[in-house]
Amino acid sequence: MPELVVASFNVHAGIDGWGRPYDVTAACAALEADVLFLEENWFPEDGPSLAGEVAKALGYEVHEAVLCDAMRFDPVAHPGRHWGPSRGEQRKGRPLWVTDAATLERVRRCRPEAAERGSWGMAMLSRLAVKHVETVELGRLARDGSRLRAALFADIALDGSTITAVGTHLAHFPHGSPVLLRRLRRALPAPSEPGLLAGDMNFWGPPVSAVLPGWRRAVRSRSYPSWRPHSQIDHIFVTRAVRVVSSETLRVGMSDHLPVRARLAIS
Repeated sequence: MPELVVASFNVHAGIDGWGRPYDVTAACAALEADVLFLEENWFPEDGPSLAGEVAKALGYEVHEAVLCDAMRFDPVAHPGRHWGPSRGEQRKGRPLWVTDAATLERVRRCRPEAAERGSWGMAMLSRLAVKHVETVELGRLARDGSRLRAALFADIALDGSTITAVGTHLAHFPHGSPVLLRRLRRALPAPSEPGLLAGDMNFWGPPVSAVLPGWRRAVRSRSYPSWRPHSQIDHIFVTRAVRVVSSETLRVGMSDHLPVRARLAIS
């Protein structure tokens, strides 16, 4: 029975809440995944993306989707004791902004510290043969900062079998993640076919399960926030044709999310 290891990790553009960079490649290497989905992938205006750097260093094939404009500010000189600024400080002091270009320009004018312009999105990295890959757009929600939400679909070859691997990053629940999830459901493979769905869904496991009949949770472990997890919003779902061998969250990197990982077998 062929097996693969799948992981999903929201990397927060490679920085912590104060803007301090961390080694994303080392964090991804620790996941030891055959197929790895990265949310909040950072695309600088010049040079390779974070996912591109990881893929080159670790021997992955990479496929990416840009979702919106973004800006990273230089780290603050004297960060506080917590992962990032408090809620009251975030509007002025947060290091990562994800929105439209016009709003980013207004933010840049209001803050004198150095900033890096780029784009924000997601990626799928695979050490297995990818037979077909496409980006399925899920549209935009009125209250969502990202100008687009999407899912990456890939048909992956595994010892004579094929599994459809889907990665996504949904909007926050108050902004309408259930709407995006219902749109995504229409494009997913049938529950009788080998399939997996992974990503930061910004939504708890039970209601996601209710929207996706025939799919089940491969990982049941709190993933957010990374310093003291109280909720699971990062998920791996599988169809009936996939068996879960093992699953877990891991403490790697300095994102506000913990990565989720599962070893899966195709029945």
